[in-house]
Amino acid sequence: MILAANPASTGLSWWHIIRLGLIQTCLGGIVVLTTSTLNRIMVVELALAATIPGFLVTIHHVVQLARPRIGYGSDVGGRRTPWIIGGMFILGLGGVLAALGTTLIPKHYWLGLLISALGFFAIGVGTGATGTSLLALLAKQVAPERKPAAAALVWFMMIIGFAVTAGIAGQFLDPYSPERLMAVTGAVSLLAIVVTLIAIRGVEPTNQVIKPNTTDAPPEKGAFGAALAEVWQDPQAKVFTIFVFVSMLAYSAQDLILEPFAGLVFGRTPGESTQLAGVQHGGVLLGMAAMAISTSLFKSRGAALLRLWIRGGCLLSAVALFLLCWGGLTSPTWPLEANVFLLGTANGGFAVAAIGAMMVLASAGQQKREGIRMGLWGAAQAIAFALGGFLGTVAVDVTRYWLDDPAISYGLVFACEGVLFLVAASLARHIHIANWGSGQRDHVPSFGDIALAEAGEGGIR
Repeated sequence: MILAANPASTGLSWWHIIRLGLIQTCLGGIVVLTTSTLNRIMVVELALAATIPGFLVTIHHVVQLARPRIGYGSDVGGRRTPWIIGGMFILGLGGVLAALGTTLIPKHYWLGLLISALGFFAIGVGTGATGTSLLALLAKQVAPERKPAAAALVWFMMIIGFAVTAGIAGQFLDPYSPERLMAVTGAVSLLAIVVTLIAIRGVEPTNQVIKPNTTDAPPEKGAFGAALAEVWQDPQAKVFTIFVFVSMLAYSAQDLILEPFAGLVFGRTPGESTQLAGVQHGGVLLGMAAMAISTSLFKSRGAALLRLWIRGGCLLSAVALFLLCWGGLTSPTWPLEANVFLLGTANGGFAVAAIGAMMVLASAGQQKREGIRMGLWGAAQAIAFALGGFLGTVAVDVTRYWLDDPAISYGLVFACEGVLFLVAASLARHIHIANWGSGQRDHVPSFGDIALAEAGEGGIR
């Protein structure tokens, strides 16, 4: 006899999903303050080398390698709510510590850096705990046909957190002072914790019944290594992990080089190049909305559409990057804004479709381990983001050292990103998702079969 959720449950309502999205909004609000605002203050107001905030942000990404362990802990406990709340408390504390360390740097340099590093470490832990547990809760409790749209909604609300916090906090930070920074950061962190406590209340089902021989119960306690190995032996989990890493590496590598590319190659002013970020985000939102609407309207074809968005988004992202390369090399009048909008649309469509697929695949397998699966894929995404931005800038610097033409340097990097997206599209061919309502999946080949098939086909297609 083991505990299982009441089978009468029909899954989370849209109101519950929106409430969970509010938690993602809070998470995004704290993260944007620490990874964007503190980055600017350290470089501009404190005149520190850009590598210092870059290293601190990398800490927050690398720490998220602990996501599988966090997800396993929530699997064993059987409830996600304590992990979501605890993660938000740690995230809020990390934001305050990071801001405190920043204010101490001018007078107590090493002490300030140490406290900032501790703060970014806590930010990584808190983001991993809250984000992984929230997605695991959605994967377990949301009806399959709603998962793609739910993923789009939750991701959209996180972007709203980025935008709203950056806009409002920016107004209160001017003119800059250490006291203002601490007040704004403290207020955002406190508000995020309060909203999380209110939003999560009553969302996760607590009614439990005794039901023998079910696979829908929390897994029995056991060694984390054995649980991780069990998930890794699933060919779908393995392929999807590699897909997430490759696609997100390509996705993030252009983050820090797109605006300099616009200035150096196309002569855009700082204001004009900054506006490109808005154009790109507009495309991202369009891609997300189109994916969510299409999978909601055509539920009978939902799984096929999800796979189409994943692979098609990767292929279209590759095309957009190759066009950026071509435009920079051939024409100073290239429609850069339209090209960047196309890149954003493709990125948004494939990224949110991938998250929807995560939520569907997290519930797959003989013994359901939503937390550890989400943690594994979240760790792959985090390390890809940590490497992507860094490797993108390094690649540009290295190529510019040997080449006099910045258009060639940036073009080579964009072309490499495009190739990575083609590799991701090839991997996406082997992602198999359950058909809505059928509970059945397509035949799932072994990882060895996939490797042999790729070799026999002569590479990517």
